[in-house]
Amino acid sequence: MDCVLAPDNILHDTLLFRVIYEWVGQLLPCGLSYAVAGIAIMLLLVNGVLLGAGGFSWLERRLIGRFQNRVGPNRWGPFGALQPMADLFKLLFKEDLVPRGADRIVFTIVPVAMMAPVVLMMAVVPFAKDTALANLNVGVLYVLAVTSITSIAIFMAGWASDNRYALFGASRGVAVLISYEVPVVMSLLGVVLVAGSMALDDIVSAQTVPFLLVQPMAFFVFLAGTSAELNRTPFDLAEAESEIIAGYHIEYSGVKFALIQATEFGAVLTSSAVMVTLFLSGWSGPFSDYLGWAWFLLKIGVLAFIFSWVRATFPRLRIDQLLAFAWKFLLPLSIINLFATALEVYFLRNDAGMLTTNDLWLMAGINFGVAFACLLTFGTLIQDKVRPAKSLTAASLSSPEVG
Repeated sequence: MDCVLAPDNILHDTLLFRVIYEWVGQLLPCGLSYAVAGIAIMLLLVNGVLLGAGGFSWLERRLIGRFQNRVGPNRWGPFGALQPMADLFKLLFKEDLVPRGADRIVFTIVPVAMMAPVVLMMAVVPFAKDTALANLNVGVLYVLAVTSITSIAIFMAGWASDNRYALFGASRGVAVLISYEVPVVMSLLGVVLVAGSMALDDIVSAQTVPFLLVQPMAFFVFLAGTSAELNRTPFDLAEAESEIIAGYHIEYSGVKFALIQATEFGAVLTSSAVMVTLFLSGWSGPFSDYLGWAWFLLKIGVLAFIFSWVRATFPRLRIDQLLAFAWKFLLPLSIINLFATALEVYFLRNDAGMLTTNDLWLMAGINFGVAFACLLTFGTLIQDKVRPAKSLTAASLSSPEVG
């Protein structure tokens, strides 16, 4: 029998689900076809994230090797391409240890709780036209909601491990997540104001000019805040080996540790996919009707390269510097960007409440000017704080009492 989705179904306008549902509907009853199509897409998302995490782990190790004048993985497979598979088999055969005083139930749930947000985010990200699992009209709010699960999972890992180092690492991780969530959310408000919608498909369609140009400060705040939330260098205080060993996951081994590491690498790709959707026009590009998925993957690769480049370049910050960067630098930038964007949208939108391409280009010029003014202002403030300390040090060294 032929199965057709109802017009009011939230999945009726997603091409991927519709194709699978109608194909399976030729063999099975419609109700069972609906469940089979959902399970098929869930398996596709989970395996796609895990395979992407393995591929990105190899690519990042190769890139950092080149940055640091090393070879990187080069033994298993051509150019070491099978190294992630070798690491997986090694971890699968390692003993799965649980601390004697640990809360076994919570300790076991943590890897799944950490992987869940990564997979759930991909459910609403359209990697080509009409290919998201669900086109939610509150897609941005959904993404922010599911990412908050990560802070709970990190605290669960530290609390359930019965290890002081794990608890310290979890406390740091939660503090960083809460601190950086504020400027990240405020940066996305500017995107929502310009697009006039929280649906990710609508945001892509509204980008006749990429929002990277229209919202440069928002992109920078979102990129820096996401790096901190992903525990990426230079924000990886939850895993500062010189202070608290491996942080909240120090007690995890075997397949649990493999799943946590896959989550960390997969989260980079998922976050890159969200940034591509919000700031880089998503799948848009030449021949996007046929090559939209290729443009989307190419843009994800560029952002993933930037994440690896930053990791190989900048040293780790101290915890006080890390939190101060969020509250004293990123938060003011996000507030300034939000007020500037709100004023621009209020004065530039037409009677239908829309912004034309010329309006977006005008906003891009204004916001780049605002970003430059903020850079000069913050640079001056930083110099005023650093210069007295330097002069005092020089005077102390030149003093005859020293030495």
